Amino acid sequence: MTLLELTDVTASYGKVQVLEGVSLQVPDGGAVGILGANGAGKTTTLRAISGTVNVAGRITFDRTDITHSGPEKVASLGIAHVPEGRGTLPNLSVRENLLVGAYLRKDRGGVSGDIDFLLELFPNLGRRIGQNASTLSGGEQQMLAIARAFMAKPRLLVLDEPSLGLAPSTSKDVYDSLQRLREESGIAMLVVEQNAPLAFRIVEAATVLETGRSVLSGTAAELKGRDEIRKAYLGG
Repeated sequence: MTLLELTDVTASYGKVQVLEGVSLQVPDGGAVGILGANGAGKTTTLRAISGTVNVAGRITFDRTDITHSGPEKVASLGIAHVPEGRGTLPNLSVRENLLVGAYLRKDRGGVSGDIDFLLELFPNLGRRIGQNASTLSGGEQQMLAIARAFMAKPRLLVLDEPSLGLAPSTSKDVYDSLQRLREESGIAMLVVEQNAPLAFRIVEAATVLETGRSVLSGTAAELKGRDEIRKAYLGG
């Protein structure tokens, strides 16, 4: 079943149009990537989904039209956004950040169980559970941002450049944890990532954007087999 679908979506900031006819699908429980150079419209696509930019076209989530929905409505339907730059709350502890992610939930037992699950998934966070987020390394802050988003119990996790600014080994750790999160929770993911080899570790399909348009889509295997993708994103 298709969980998220964008059909001929356009988006603009004031009079400046950034997206021009972007289309993509994310299956329920699946993982899809968005590739493209800087300025291609990747982040704007995520903002269109999250309801933080003016859009036209059609966006549906679990058969519900969310094209003109605001961020609160989108979040309440089950979409959680991990923005570029992580966005943790630096003056709150790791545990407090996780509890903020669950602020709309009423199931206290479930919240406690999910915290235990995430601390086992991200052991560094468990070791720093009482520390303020500002004291964490970049990789730990990224893991906390992912964990906090998961605490909302979304059906779709939208991630904007999760490897940005991280060392290669740390990026691998983050993606290993994302893969395990998928396997153990069944959550769907939409991942914007400039490091295509990392993205292809977890996504089954991807869409390539150029100057705000969808120019190529396919399975991960299909895209990795195309010369233009290898040259542009895979180092040859």
